[in-house]
This record gives sequence, C-alpha cells and structure tokens, in this order.
Amino acid sequence: MLSNQEVAEALLEKFGDQVFDFEEPYGLLTLSTTREEILPILEYLRDHKTYQVIFLTDLTGVQYPDNTGKEFMVVYHLHSFVHNFRIRIKVSIPEADIHIPTATGLFAGANWMERETYDFFGILFDGHPNLTRILNIDEMDYFPMRKEYPLEDATREDKIDALFGR
Repeated sequence: MLSNQEVAEALLEKFGDQVFDFEEPYGLLTLSTTREEILPILEYLRDHKTYQVIFLTDLTGVQYPDNTGKEFMVVYHLHSFVHNFRIRIKVSIPEADIHIPTATGLFAGANWMERETYDFFGILFDGHPNLTRILNIDEMDYFPMRKEYPLEDATREDKIDALFGR
C-alpha cells in the first residue's frame, strides 16, 4: 500500500523545489507545481513501475480573482487502481498568460476535461487537438465560470431584503 509520505518524498527527490505546498486534506496528498513541470510529473506518476497512477479522474479550473499573478488554477486528480491511491496536483497560472500544456498525450480522457475547462474558464491548453467549446454555444464571447459578474442584479426592486436575511 502506498503512503502519502512515500510518494511525496519520491516527488521531492525527483523534482526538488518544482513541487511545493504539500498538504493532506482529508488524507488526500495534494501538492502544487509549475506549468513547466506538470507534464513530467504526470508522466513520472503514470509510468512509475510501483505507483502506476494511470487514471486521470478529473481535471478542472478554479479562479481566484484577488490572487494577483495567480488568478487561475488548473487542478488534476489522479488515481492508482493498483494501490487505491489518490493524488491532487495544482498549477497556478496568471490571467495575463493563461496557457498550460495539454495532458492529452498522456491521458486520452484529458481531451474533454480540458475542453470543458476552456469552455467555462477560458484556460488555453497548448497543443490540444481540438480546443473548442463543448457545452456552451460557439457564439458565446465570455466564460461563464469566471467571477466577473455580480451574483445578482442590483437594479431589481421586486425583492425585499428582509426575506433574504439582509
């Protein structure tokens, strides 16, 4: 059985200071890396003869609009069926340069996950074979999961604040 400690130490030995911010929320090994190192790390975990982290469970984006220089994050969840081991890897990227390499060469399932992340957040996956919208209409000129719009219409007058706990 794999331990979080064992995998974390192996990643630190192989990648040094390119892997950082190690955590274990709810027992899930979580770490951060750079966009330059994400593919080598994913490949290392996938091809490691012991770890066999061969399944990309999920890939998604997150926006932190107040985190200057790191406004967006791409999050990868991976799973080793052999050891029932899970790992989360996070990569922060700036809004001014919202690019990250595609993982489709390593995991075929990344194709639609990256398209969905592009569709909702506008994150560009360099090298993706068909980076087009997958759920929203092609004519959309915005990315709906970005925190760029107020949550409600401030001009509405049909709502009584007392009914909304204000």
